[in-house]
Amino acid sequence: MVKKIAIYGKGGIGKSTTVSNIAAAYEESAFVIGCDPKADTTRTLVGKRIPTILDTIRDNKQPTLDDVLFKGFNDTSCVESGGPEPGVGCAGRGVIVAMKLLDKLGAFDSNPDLVIYDVLGDVVCGGFSVPLREEYADEVYIVTSGEYMSLYAANNIAKGVKKLKGKLGGIICNCRNVKDEIEIVTKFASLINTNVIGIIPRSDLVQQSEFKATTVIESFPNSEQADKYRELTSTIVNNDNFTIPEPLNSEEFEEFFYSFVE
Repeated sequence: MVKKIAIYGKGGIGKSTTVSNIAAAYEESAFVIGCDPKADTTRTLVGKRIPTILDTIRDNKQPTLDDVLFKGFNDTSCVESGGPEPGVGCAGRGVIVAMKLLDKLGAFDSNPDLVIYDVLGDVVCGGFSVPLREEYADEVYIVTSGEYMSLYAANNIAKGVKKLKGKLGGIICNCRNVKDEIEIVTKFASLINTNVIGIIPRSDLVQQSEFKATTVIESFPNSEQADKYRELTSTIVNNDNFTIPEPLNSEEFEEFFYSFVE
């Protein structure tokens, strides 16, 4: 049975890094679909930026699968939906167009064992609900740190998951070395009716890998950081504990966050 997951998070929180390292660590066949307008999810898997679906169909109205799907590290299948030029159009449109084209081209006919959607979580746009709304993804994981705006975005994502009756598999804490960070994120997870499924420490190896357009798994396979990504991957693959989130209202969120401020 194919495991189809969507990983959401605020822009810049390390969501794409997490997704690419999960795919690199996965021992079976993985398919990564970048649904972020920055189109950088698959860069460290392929070793370079790949053409997005939106850019491709602007020049070629009848693309083949080979025009939009590229193979990366660990034989991972990689696709980027892309987005419009800044200030023009709806970024979520790329997700909608990408899903329709991938279906039409039979992209999923190879039956990958794991499909991962990397979805931006701080844009209020219907296009970003596509993986859940159209049932392309069965499970949701939210990446956050202990920072205010990251948690604020995570709470808003939880609202969307609840509205769409999605299954929340847990919170991934991508640490930024904030004071009491793990305690803050753990408390937040508990308050919205889920748990912390993984803790990824801050590490210079992430930046070093990204400078080389590789994952930590590829460049530093024997590092503790690589082991953290492998541990997270195993936890997600074997996870069977899902909830409907209970996001906080504005007053509750402020009370929660500022209870940690001295």
